[in-house]
Amino acid sequence: MGKQLRSDTTSPTVDVPAAKRIRRSKTICSCSSPRPPFLSAHSTFSWYDEDIWTEIAKFLDGKSLIMLAATNQWFSRAIMDDGIWKFVCIRDLQVPPPQRVAFSWSQLYKSVFDGSHSYMFRQQEKHIDWMRIGAFSFDSSVAILAERLSFPGKIKERETLEKMLRSQGCCVVENVKPGIWIADLQLVRCPVCDLNTCDGTMQTLDARHIELFLCEGYKNGSWDYQLVGSHDIKKRADGAAGAIFDAKHLEDSSTSAVFDYKSWIGKPNDWQPKAMIAFHAVAVNTNLQENEGINVKYHAMRAGPDGEVVSIRISQQLL
Repeated sequence: MGKQLRSDTTSPTVDVPAAKRIRRSKTICSCSSPRPPFLSAHSTFSWYDEDIWTEIAKFLDGKSLIMLAATNQWFSRAIMDDGIWKFVCIRDLQVPPPQRVAFSWSQLYKSVFDGSHSYMFRQQEKHIDWMRIGAFSFDSSVAILAERLSFPGKIKERETLEKMLRSQGCCVVENVKPGIWIADLQLVRCPVCDLNTCDGTMQTLDARHIELFLCEGYKNGSWDYQLVGSHDIKKRADGAAGAIFDAKHLEDSSTSAVFDYKSWIGKPNDWQPKAMIAFHAVAVNTNLQENEGINVKYHAMRAGPDGEVVSIRISQQLL
């Protein structure tokens, strides 16, 4: 292309003054670069576009959101919008969204992800260790509590609690508060001794409604656990297991993963606790060494004398 250009400009048929005029017309007369539209003084783009930052916020964790909200007043107003915190809370808990909650989602996020658990508020002297399992949901108001990982048979409405525990190793708790529930596995010192050297012979599957830690009745201690039932396994137990199911979703495909316990419990010589979480169920299992059996206890906490059940515990203690 360069050779062709020289041939054209040096041709004897081209008038020299005309050629100069052509060159002058192609001279760059401005030293200012053209500005793209988004940098123009008349651009409608704003770095403080709420829709853009709402979408960005959905990719951030709670700590990053707080840091961003602390930068200035505009970000504080935009990032602390409850819709953003609902999104990240449901996203991190990996559960279906509830219909409604009594507290703001930012408060709920903090109470779930700040590392708090039930023994932090009460019985700290009994606590040894804990593990966060995850979140599940209650759609119905009926819970099935079990000390076995096999599918329970048909539960008869008029069957006594003692017979149900003896025949199927489970019991039914009604008037459970629907919504998101948080599950932890707690290791605590056995209640029959006060020795500081106790290694802890009791594990507890501890589940609570997501709003529990923000309720005044729980914080002031007026709500407490009540014994629902207890059951002794008076023979060697291979493991200490506990499970909580939403009765409405007992036969769901997601719940079946809990009953496929061979796929998630530890090998015979693995003494580390294991847990399984589903959309509407949670289960734990710890393999046991030689023993003479275990005592299983079911506790429930209600929001007042006749209130809804807001927390459930299944504990196993070596006999």
